[in-house]
Amino acid sequence: MTRSDSSAQSWFRSANCDGRYGLTLAAAVTLILALTATGDAGRSALRYDRFGLAHYQWWRLLSAHVVHLGARHALLDCAGLVLIWVLFAREFPARRWFAILLASALAIDAGLWFLSPAVDWYLGASGVLHGALAAGAVAWYRRGDGMGAGLVVLLVAKLIYEQLHGTSVLGPGLPLVPEAHLYGALGGLAAVFRPPRHPRGVPKPL
Repeated sequence: MTRSDSSAQSWFRSANCDGRYGLTLAAAVTLILALTATGDAGRSALRYDRFGLAHYQWWRLLSAHVVHLGARHALLDCAGLVLIWVLFAREFPARRWFAILLASALAIDAGLWFLSPAVDWYLGASGVLHGALAAGAVAWYRRGDGMGAGLVVLLVAKLIYEQLHGTSVLGPGLPLVPEAHLYGALGGLAAVFRPPRHPRGVPKPL
């Protein structure tokens, strides 16, 4: 192995893009772009839609979080996914990440259905990404990394701004359902703060 090969491998590992990590990230980006390429028909069939869910179209509870309004929307969320992946991919094992993302998605679905009935439809990965960001920031904070606390403060400030103004801090022209960001972040936090499991036969402390 040459020095350049070793340096490349080291860089990919530092960016959490080596081996199965890189393949998983590439698969996620490919899925988002492929579903976005299905156009209006795909968006209509896959988005969160109150009417469709009322008629038992349950797949929308998951598919809504990977289909997007168009190429710009998809690329923005893919950029966010890559950034969060580079920062946090190794903070949790794969099964824990799955639980965090699933909790974020279901928190968005439940929040929109029960708490935001005025939202008739929703699509995009940004809400789930807020859940992943919240989980990663808390992981950093727990291990004593000062950046974790800073990220938590910035995330809270971003969510408050969006709830008050109804627009993204990145620009007023970006597609946004601010409630989805809030519900997604809360879902991610709930998954991180789940109570520890106790071995069978060992009583829980009082």
